[in-house]
Amino acid sequence: MMTPKVLLVEDNATIRATLVPALQELTGARVVATADCAKDALAALRQVDWNVLVLDLFLRESTGFDVLAQMPEEAAGRKVFVLTNYATGELREACLRMGADVVFDKSTELDEFFAAFVE
Repeated sequence: MMTPKVLLVEDNATIRATLVPALQELTGARVVATADCAKDALAALRQVDWNVLVLDLFLRESTGFDVLAQMPEEAAGRKVFVLTNYATGELREACLRMGADVVFDKSTELDEFFAAFVE
């Protein structure tokens, strides 16, 4: 697999600061851009060379659902991983219906999240 180039959409600065080096160390991924709201995420989706989107659902302004609903056509064929603290059955189903490849719970599924990069 080619080196994952990650666009990380997460509003919590502490989580961003932890995830960026963890992704590089554990998966070989390179975080090419970050955003903390849907507007910035949608701009980055169009402007940055990425192949994996890591998307939180609850952002500084708006939600990850807004990002999923407005994904540009160029995103087709790229991976979309939702990483959230609210991975209920209902939210998982909604994300998958809107185009996410998989949904991970931040508190219980980080091992699975990191493993998804090397599969």
